[in-house]
Amino acid sequence: MSAQKTAPVPLSARDWGVLLVLCGAIFLEGVDVAMLNVALPSIRADLGLSTGSLQWVMSAYVLGYGGFMLIGGRAADLFGRRRMFVFWLAVFLVFSGFGGFATETWMLVTARFATGVAAAFMTPAGLSIITTGFEEGPRRDKALLFYSGTAAGGFSIGLVVGGLLTSVDWRWVFFAPGLLSALILLAALVLVPKAPRPDRAGQSLDLAGGLSITVAILLLVLGVERASHTSPAWTVGTLGAGLAALAAFVAVERRSADPLVRLGIFRNGSLVRANAAGLLFAAGFFGFQFLVVLYLQELRGWSTLETSFAMIVIGVDAILSPLLVPRLVARFGNARLILGGLLLASLSYALFLPVGADWTYLAMLPSLLLLGVAFALAYGPLTIVATKDVKEEEQGLAGGLLYTSFQFGAALGLSATATVNVFATVSDSPTALLDGYRAALWVPLAAALLAALISAFGMRSRRSAAGRTTGEYGRPAGDRESEIPVSR
Repeated sequence: MSAQKTAPVPLSARDWGVLLVLCGAIFLEGVDVAMLNVALPSIRADLGLSTGSLQWVMSAYVLGYGGFMLIGGRAADLFGRRRMFVFWLAVFLVFSGFGGFATETWMLVTARFATGVAAAFMTPAGLSIITTGFEEGPRRDKALLFYSGTAAGGFSIGLVVGGLLTSVDWRWVFFAPGLLSALILLAALVLVPKAPRPDRAGQSLDLAGGLSITVAILLLVLGVERASHTSPAWTVGTLGAGLAALAAFVAVERRSADPLVRLGIFRNGSLVRANAAGLLFAAGFFGFQFLVVLYLQELRGWSTLETSFAMIVIGVDAILSPLLVPRLVARFGNARLILGGLLLASLSYALFLPVGADWTYLAMLPSLLLLGVAFALAYGPLTIVATKDVKEEEQGLAGGLLYTSFQFGAALGLSATATVNVFATVSDSPTALLDGYRAALWVPLAAALLAALISAFGMRSRRSAAGRTTGEYGRPAGDRESEIPVSR
C-alpha cells in the first residue's frame, strides 16, 4: 500500500469533557420539552387555562425555537460559538426558572417563548462546537452519534421524570431544568475551551435577511401549529403571508454582500436531502407519539405516569446511538443507515395501524421498540450528513438549517396528525375515537415513506476514473479498507 493505515485516535479526556457538556445541553433541551408536555394537564387544572391558552403555552416554545434558529446558527459563526453557547444557556436558565413562578398565562407564554429563543441560539452553537472541534471522520462521527443519542435520551427520560415531578408539583418541570442548566453552565465555563474571536472583517449579521426569515418561519410555524384550532381562512392567510416573507428573504439574500444564508449552500445535494428527510422524519415521529399518547390516555384511561413508562422503550435509541451505530456507520455508511432507519419507522407506524380498543402492551411493544431503533439509525447519521463537507465558517448555519428542519417538521407532523384526527372523529364514543386514531396514523406513515424515498436518492453512486463506486453520503462503497483512516 502507498499509505500507512492507522486506527482512529481515541477521544482524549479533554474531548470527553467538552462533549459531555454539549451533550448535557442537548439533553436539557430534550428533557425540558418532554417534561412540559407531560405536565400540561396539571398546569391547565391549577391555573384554569382555556384550551386556546394551553395551545399558546405549547406553541410559544416552538415559535421561538423554530423562528430564531437560523439567526442563532449564523450568530455562532460570526460572534463565537462558545460565547453564544454560554450566554444563551444562561438565558435558558433564567427563563426556565421564571416559568416555575408563573401565576398567569402571559407569564408562562413569555417564559416558553424566551426559552425557545435561547435554545435556538444555544443548540446550533453547541453542534458547531462539535463539528469544528472534532476533525471530520470517525472522531467527529463518534461525537455526533453520542450527541444525538443523548438528545433522544433527554426526550425519553423527560417523559418519565416529567410524570414524577408533576405528581409532586408541576412547577418542578421548570425548576428542574433551571437547576440542570446551572450545573451545565458551570461545567461549560471550565471545560469548553475559549477560542479566538472569529475574523469578521467585511462580515456582519444580515439584519434584513434575519428579520425576513424569522418572520417567515414564525408565520409558517404558527399557521401549521394552529391549523386544527382555527378557521381555514386564517390558516391560508397566515401561511400565505409566511410564503411571501420567505420570498422576500430569498430576494434579500440574492442582493446581500454578506447574506445570513448563502444560497449556494443549497447546491450541496446531500445537505438538502438530509434536511428534507429530517423534516419528514420529525413530522412522522412526533405525530405518531402524539397519537399514542391520545390513545393511551383518552381511550384506555392510562395515567400520565403509566403512559410515560409505556413509551420509555423508544429511548432505546439513547443506548444504540453511541454504542452500536458508530460501528454500523463504519461498516455500511450513513446513507444505508438513514434509509434503513426510515424504513423501520415506516414499519413501526404500519404495525400500529390496526390498533384495537383492547390491545395489550405486548401488542404495542413492536411498534414502540422499532421506532426507537429507527430513531437511532436515522437521527445521528442525518446530523453527520447535514454538516459534512460544509466549510468551518458555515457550520453554525448548517446546524441551524438542520434544527429548523426538525422543528418545522415536528410542528407540521403534529398539526397534520391532529387535523386528520379531529375530522375523522365524528363523536366521543370509543369506536369513533379509535377510527380517528387509525385515520390519523396514515400521516406519520406517509411522512416516513416519503422521507425514505428522498433518502434513497442518497444511495445513488457514481463511477470514479479508477472504477470505484463512491457513495454520496460518505464512505466509498465496496471498499472495506477505506473505512480505516489514512494517516497524513
